[in-house]
Amino acid sequence: MRTFLLRYLIPRIVQFFVVIFIGVTVAFIIPRLSPTSPVESQIGLITSSGSSIDPEAIQHLRDSLTEMYGLSGSPLQQYFAFWGRLLRGDLGPSLSSFPTPVSELVGRAMPWTLSIVLAATLLSWVLGNLFGVLASYYPRKRLLGVVDVASQAVRPIPYYVIAILLLVIFAYILPLFPFSGAYSVGARPGFTPAFIGDYLWHAALPALTLILVGFGGWFVGMKALTSNVISEDYVVYAETAGIAPKRVLPHYIARNAMLPQITGLGMDLGTVFSGALIMEVVFGYPGVGLLSLQAVFRNDYSLMMGITLYSIIGVATAVFVIDLLYPLLDPRVRHQ
Repeated sequence: MRTFLLRYLIPRIVQFFVVIFIGVTVAFIIPRLSPTSPVESQIGLITSSGSSIDPEAIQHLRDSLTEMYGLSGSPLQQYFAFWGRLLRGDLGPSLSSFPTPVSELVGRAMPWTLSIVLAATLLSWVLGNLFGVLASYYPRKRLLGVVDVASQAVRPIPYYVIAILLLVIFAYILPLFPFSGAYSVGARPGFTPAFIGDYLWHAALPALTLILVGFGGWFVGMKALTSNVISEDYVVYAETAGIAPKRVLPHYIARNAMLPQITGLGMDLGTVFSGALIMEVVFGYPGVGLLSLQAVFRNDYSLMMGITLYSIIGVATAVFVIDLLYPLLDPRVRHQ
């Protein structure tokens, strides 16, 4: 146990905090390299109406906004003040939705993103790995051959093209699903059968887009990994010893082939916190991806920073959790 703590757990905990520290530092530096000042942009919006405003009032507003957005003082002072607010959970007010806090805006959008992107990512991972290992182990099955060809055909198609095609076919030509939104106009969000059904109806096309895009990558990756594992000595020996294929496939082949896929899943789950930008834009889905695009267009300095921090922490946490689970999945790690 002591060896596990010293040689495995503690180094990964340190690595987790180092990654977050570096990521947050980079997120602090990059927006400040922008030639556009968020404070001046906000003042420009206020003065663009053409009405005369007292110069002293404008200067007072400039000083207040500079202090509010943590832009006062030297870069080093701003950096320490930034960490102080971050540790308190204070991401500041949104520039475009002033005075709404950034954490509140992200908190409103995050459940919509997590509910659809998380479910679609997990489903595409399960289906892609399942069909990938079956297609490699049973190369002469016609149905699996059709799935192989279809996945190879869909995989190189740009993500936004698939989204637009699904939207045109199933929302315009065959009006089976709505064009946009997460629920119907006038519906009140809540855990009621009527709202859940309405939500699933709106989420069908966005989820299908994510599943189709993700399935191809997982399928091709798992098929290639399985092809390498099938030729291993322990698999050949198990088949020669007469062990049934229904036991060889899950215990000898799939279990060893899917280890890199588990790492990939951890990375994908971490990026869920940044949202699926193109999907949310095409389908008008009110998630974090659409919120981040609006923040860029409006030059919302604080909101962009908040979404970036959530993404950094999400990716680092997902990788850290996968690292902790790896000894349970791979005996070689436990032995080392």
